[in-house]
Amino acid sequence: MKRNTLRMAGIVAAGALALTGCAPSSSSSEESGEDVTLTVWSWRTEDIEQYNRIFDVYEEAHPGVTIEFEAFLNTEYNQLLTTGLSGSDGPDVAMVRSYGGLQGWVSAGQLVALEDKVEGLDAIEPAVLAGAKGHEDGKIYAVPFATQTLQMFYNKTLFDELGLEEPTTWDEFIALNEKLLAEGVTPMALGAKDSWVLPIFADIIGAGRYGATDFEAAVLSGEKNFTDADYVASLQLVADMQKYLSPDVVGVGYTDSQIQFTSGLAAQYPGGTFELTTFKTQAPDMELGVYQVPLPPQAKADQPVTPAYADGGFAINSASKHQEEAAELLNWIASKEFAQLFADELSMFSAIPGVEYKDELLQEMWDLYTASPASYLLLVNFRYGEPQGTAVLGEGVQQLFLGELDAAGLAQKLQTGVDQWFVPGE
Repeated sequence: MKRNTLRMAGIVAAGALALTGCAPSSSSSEESGEDVTLTVWSWRTEDIEQYNRIFDVYEEAHPGVTIEFEAFLNTEYNQLLTTGLSGSDGPDVAMVRSYGGLQGWVSAGQLVALEDKVEGLDAIEPAVLAGAKGHEDGKIYAVPFATQTLQMFYNKTLFDELGLEEPTTWDEFIALNEKLLAEGVTPMALGAKDSWVLPIFADIIGAGRYGATDFEAAVLSGEKNFTDADYVASLQLVADMQKYLSPDVVGVGYTDSQIQFTSGLAAQYPGGTFELTTFKTQAPDMELGVYQVPLPPQAKADQPVTPAYADGGFAINSASKHQEEAAELLNWIASKEFAQLFADELSMFSAIPGVEYKDELLQEMWDLYTASPASYLLLVNFRYGEPQGTAVLGEGVQQLFLGELDAAGLAQKLQTGVDQWFVPGE
């Protein structure tokens, strides 16, 4: 019987809340007559029940195989996984980060290359699959599980009560937030105490201003860098938004900001698709809407954009004693059956093609993304060295909110950070 497991390292603060390839018809453990337990590690503490239901389907079709799903605090996961992969008590299958977040484990030889072990990988969109590849050798080390999009959530019921509508222009966006302030409602919930959310906020607010895809190409080629006036202007927009956040926003934690939104204390929430299941769990009767933040004056993009990224993947621990069974599980994770279960249970966009999104809000978010996609710039491109771009910007936005940096200073801080390892054009 699978254990519903949540493993927390350290002390958890009070108040925190918790394709085409098909799997073979019989498992290797069934053929050998031996029972096998595969441990699967994840940073998604919010999704334990959902993943256990998903893996129940696999267990039913694979007698003798038990999937033990274990989740850890997302802020501690990377270090815990690094320790686990370095020793003998790590998982058989691990949820791993994408892009630069994957590379340390690849370089250490702790993950198994999957090209000759998992079918259907070539059906995944190349831009998504790129997040699962080794930066140096180009091999695939994980089966991607999700594409996450970034947008503004809002409380439809609260909007209706106050006579508010989705903004379609920047002036309407500002007027909306001013109206909420006047009504005594926090316009936007943001957990700025957890710095990793702040680059997300910056791209939701400012990607259209700095030019999204065009700027991405220019900064990667070396034609521009982060001290460019348009990127500085996008950071100024982030600073300007502080009046619409909690007065003590740098002291508000991520989980607290979610509660602030789902309890109706804040009307909007700038976040990712990955928030949707949490919102539905915390406030099942809440009617949610989403929109793209309209373009501000002098925007370089020609329409509002939805930034997105490949969230992560499932990989095999090279030290696992159950390599065949782990590979068999990953073949199933690369299948449409898993992908549809994933989308239905977790309300996220699967990386596997051919999935139908039954949730109307999820479909709306997907339509917004496909109409005007953009990269979550710093996560996709600037996590391949130290310091990571997202880390520098996250800490820098905290300083921006505390009055310790201005927009130009933050842009220079970011450029100085990535200059330590990033070489344009490579």
